[in-house]
Amino acid sequence: MRVAQLWRYPVKSMQGESLPSAEVDERGLVGDRRWAILDLATGNGLTARREPHLLLATGCWHDDGSVSIRLPDGHETADDAALSGWLGRDVALRDAADMERPPVYESPTDAGDESAPWAVWRGPMGTFHDSSRTQVSLCSATTIAQFAPLDEVRRFRFNVVLDGAGEDDLLGQTITLGGLTLDVTKQIDRCVMVTRPQPDGIRRDLTVLKRINAERASLLGIGALVRSPGPLAIGDQLAPSG
Repeated sequence: MRVAQLWRYPVKSMQGESLPSAEVDERGLVGDRRWAILDLATGNGLTARREPHLLLATGCWHDDGSVSIRLPDGHETADDAALSGWLGRDVALRDAADMERPPVYESPTDAGDESAPWAVWRGPMGTFHDSSRTQVSLCSATTIAQFAPLDEVRRFRFNVVLDGAGEDDLLGQTITLGGLTLDVTKQIDRCVMVTRPQPDGIRRDLTVLKRINAERASLLGIGALVRSPGPLAIGDQLAPSG
């Protein structure tokens, strides 16, 4: 398998960018999930599971490590007051490096009924990934195409889209990809996020999650930890390490 697409999402639950290449450090793709919106009323990390409007904005990574947010009307800002006004709740844009404790996330236990109980858990320090066992997320184009057109790959928010098939067989293995080495630690459990509407024609679709639940026991894609950082680019080949 080779790298077919690379994606970076600077602000959790917001739109990101397609990249021809990326540097990967000990926390994942440089600039990926390094910032998030915090709900000041609860202290939780705010995601599109709770606030779907987040997916309508775009996180913009800057070379100095800062971010700005391009709102749906095209206005770009990093101002907490402006973001609070847009979302209609008190929020703050925060760098993961400045967090003093792990962020708290929540997700509805029933994607079709958000009045059902919500699951709550703590994420890792240093990034705003959902899991401490995922710093880079990967999936094959073959697997994605079973559940959505490939032009809707943003629905699943993977960092790496691979050509070919067979990513599930990599679970528990150490692999090389470009100039980096990854430990594949888990299959990624999917949530209501994959059903949310996004810009450019990605519509709300509850059947996506229902099919993943039924056909793949709620798991789609693999999560990996960075063993050895390095560069990554489209066309790089995946191989077992050693």
